[in-house]
Amino acid sequence: MLSTLLADFRIIFDRDPAARNWLEVLFCYPGLQALLFHRIAHWLYNLGIPFIPRLISHLARFLTGIEIHPGAQIGCGVFIDHGMGVVIGETAIVGDYGLIYQGVTLGGTGKETGKRHPTLGENVVVGAGAKVLGNIQIGNSVRIGAGSVVLRDVPSDCTVVGVPGRIVYRSGVRVNPLEHGSLPDSEANVIRALVDRIESLEQQVQNLQQQQQATGSLVGAVVDSSGESDDTSFSSTSCHLRDKEIREFFDGTGI
Repeated sequence: MLSTLLADFRIIFDRDPAARNWLEVLFCYPGLQALLFHRIAHWLYNLGIPFIPRLISHLARFLTGIEIHPGAQIGCGVFIDHGMGVVIGETAIVGDYGLIYQGVTLGGTGKETGKRHPTLGENVVVGAGAKVLGNIQIGNSVRIGAGSVVLRDVPSDCTVVGVPGRIVYRSGVRVNPLEHGSLPDSEANVIRALVDRIESLEQQVQNLQQQQQATGSLVGAVVDSSGESDDTSFSSTSCHLRDKEIREFFDGTGI
């Protein structure tokens, strides 16, 4: 347990530029204090001692604003940054060197028994206010954007954002886990794609109306022998690319 507590202590200096000295970290970081209480409560919980582990967990919640059930399994080097409002359920598992921000919930989705909370791999980053719910598997080095709601398994080396959570980035370029503001905005991309599609269709309708007024004939007069309008090529390539982006968003890109 001592080596685990030392890892919890040292990781704060690696991941928080505001950490200046050991005294400040020891007394002013509720995430570290909550983990200290939890390590003791979890040890007693595994011994089968009733009541006392839950009492320690309740006291830790009162003092730090972080609620960790004694049954939860927390790896070494985990950093709970700020931590207010963090809730970690009884059967949750958090891998080594995870980074959890304030307002995160690792919870269940019903009253089922057994394993009902998520399992997080190593080096997972869970952004502020994110909810990871149910007995799901989150792979290693996954980044979950702030405010996301994750309800399905996520493979390793992915980035997940949105409600419900969608994979928007797969393994490739390594990203600093603290650079949380660099996450892509999949919703904005899809909205932009739909706006572009509307603008393209409006342009085609306007062109057809102008041709109709100029010739005094019906709209069908502008259709060539193949049955397609003259403006079809105007945006066919761009629409095809946009269609792929929209489909990936609504399909969740694998999630």
